[in-house]
Amino acid sequence: MRLKGKAHKFGDDINTDYIISGKYKFKTLDMSELARHVMEDLDPDFYKKIRPGDFIVAGRNFGCGSSREQAPLAIKHAGISAVIAGSFARIFYRNAINTGLPVIECDTSAIEPGDELEVDLEAGVLGNHTRNTEIRITPLPPVMLKILNDGGLVAHFRKYGGFHLD
Repeated sequence: MRLKGKAHKFGDDINTDYIISGKYKFKTLDMSELARHVMEDLDPDFYKKIRPGDFIVAGRNFGCGSSREQAPLAIKHAGISAVIAGSFARIFYRNAINTGLPVIECDTSAIEPGDELEVDLEAGVLGNHTRNTEIRITPLPPVMLKILNDGGLVAHFRKYGGFHLD
């Protein structure tokens, strides 16, 4: 799985209320509506700036806070191809994989806003085309790659009639 897009960078400890504010996540389950409000508490114009395939890049502890699936679902429905961060809150990490949103752990200190990135999940490499550099990423286990390639855990279960490792 190869992903290409522009970096939109945030800092450490981005909690799920920053990802999708509580004032929205309790009013609707319409993912198109929620997607329009992704990251707006940190950047009110975020949704206007992104293009399909772009990346959210952050520091440590991305997705801390509540365990609601709306956060990774809203990111995915906004057209973000993956979240790249130094580390993730474990519940966000699993929710992201389960909803089909790739999450990539690596050192993000050399990535700047607007950098053009390409990620090869199988090879475990992030190429920064703007800076002509490569960053090793923490590889995803094959089962997680399979779930992502299938579009998330529900799609995986539908495809195989249950959990399938091969």
